[in-house]
Amino acid sequence: VLTSGDPAGVGPELCAQLAAARDFDGELVCLGDPRLIGDRAREAGVKLALATFEPGAAPRARRQGQLCVWPLALAAPSQPGRLDVANAPYVVAQVDTALDQVLGGRFDAMVTAPVQKSVINDAGVPFTGHTEHLAARSHASRPVMMLVAGKLRVALATTHLPLREVSAALTPEVLDETLRIVDHDLRRHWGFARPRIAVCGLNPHAGESGHLGDEELRVIGPAIARARAAGIDATGPVPADTVFVPRELARYDVVLAMFHDQGLPVLKHAGFGHAVNVTLGLPLLRTSVDHGTALDLAGSGRADAGSLEAAIVLALELVR
Repeated sequence: VLTSGDPAGVGPELCAQLAAARDFDGELVCLGDPRLIGDRAREAGVKLALATFEPGAAPRARRQGQLCVWPLALAAPSQPGRLDVANAPYVVAQVDTALDQVLGGRFDAMVTAPVQKSVINDAGVPFTGHTEHLAARSHASRPVMMLVAGKLRVALATTHLPLREVSAALTPEVLDETLRIVDHDLRRHWGFARPRIAVCGLNPHAGESGHLGDEELRVIGPAIARARAAGIDATGPVPADTVFVPRELARYDVVLAMFHDQGLPVLKHAGFGHAVNVTLGLPLLRTSVDHGTALDLAGSGRADAGSLEAAIVLALELVR
């Protein structure tokens, strides 16, 4: 099941572009307003036939040039690039409906197009991001964000936090659980017998033996030792400025960065346009794009659907 994202962003037209351009080996159902998706397709010059999803019908493979839509009505007309708080409940309803249907067994995975967190919060709905929202509603104790670009995988110990709050957030409990989840889900979804995890330090040069910060000695190092004692192949703390050197990366299956902008700039440089966001630690499989709503491109037909395509393809591969 595929959410079409914020109606003012590029999500609806990316869904239309992909449906028109290629086949996927599986049933693909898009949540959104059919009129909106049809309008965005026409604006982007995409020829697309829309079919209405029938929840009780048997699963069916989609034909190229056709998009099966689970109808959800916009609260207010939407213009490309113009955010509207009135449609915030519509955006959240897509996410919640998709989640409920995957948890209920109707779908095997969910793929999410980008949303605008600010407009959801402006509408009075607390929303830190897809990752945190899905975890809260599915009662997952700790979601872990991981981005994937080919064989490069970068997971995050903390996600959407101000930089000044990161050190305090790196508690023994957080790192213990994060390492367990990364190990478990790489075994479950990717089939690794024993995933090799590189654990970054927080400080420059991984703290220089305490001379540039003590988080590595107090928290990160002991967490790695506990993980290894539990059979998890974790290594570190490793300096974040050298772990992404190709010969170092070859030694690991995933890098665990301590904060958002420690690991993701490298991954997005290496794979922007085809990178995929995967949420670990959930009782379901969820993938997403690696970009935002791109309001400046909405309605232009110039937005690149590569990341959404990669998210759908990866979801299908991991389901199998």
